[in-house]
Amino acid sequence: MDLKGKRAVVTGAGQGIGRAIALKLAQRGADLIVDDINPQTVKRTAQEVQALGTKAFAVVADVSQRADVEEIVKVALRELGGVDILVNNAGIARSALLLRLKDEQWDEVLNVNLKGIFYCTQLVAPQMIKQRYGKIINISSIYGRIGTIGDANYAASKAGIVGFTKSVARELARYNINVNAIMPGLIDTPLLRGIPDKYLQPMIEDVPLGRVGKPEDIANVVAFLASDDASYMTGAILEVTGGWNM
Repeated sequence: MDLKGKRAVVTGAGQGIGRAIALKLAQRGADLIVDDINPQTVKRTAQEVQALGTKAFAVVADVSQRADVEEIVKVALRELGGVDILVNNAGIARSALLLRLKDEQWDEVLNVNLKGIFYCTQLVAPQMIKQRYGKIINISSIYGRIGTIGDANYAASKAGIVGFTKSVARELARYNINVNAIMPGLIDTPLLRGIPDKYLQPMIEDVPLGRVGKPEDIANVVAFLASDDASYMTGAILEVTGGWNM
């Protein structure tokens, strides 16, 4: 799964799964544009990538804003000369039970988690089409398949990613562009650590492998999908859950 010479964009790369993905792609030889809304964390990730011996450029951007995504693509074209790999990882949660869910909570989550993927994919695709090569990996969630109490907005956004992935995979296949998605389960991230123990512990006990996943567990699958070893996979939705949803 050698990625030497490949040029990648990873959104939401400041921490958690996004950071692990950026580091894994760099370990495999890719040069990167790393994006996050947090200036401190994205700068740190870029420095960690550079320490691995590949190029990294940090962009502070909100993927829910088209102008910000245009800036990400502009930096990628200027600094790397193009994009071979796009990892749409940026995502947020704004938890509330249905009857208490506010319009702004719904809109904010859908704008980042779903519209952000639309913007990034739409703006990167022309360059991938031109070079007739590309790997697009979208990070969904198992909650997009099974649902979850108190996060209807989050689950809806992650389910939307599945339909988006399959549709775009059909559209772009003729240009040798692979579009796939990953559905993580319980992964050790700041988002998961925010769940109270009384709710989290029973969930962990339901995982057949008996543990919470690490961000690197997702990064390893992304690295595979980003490589030419996965060249005959498109429109696939891979569940990385430790068997939690069986």
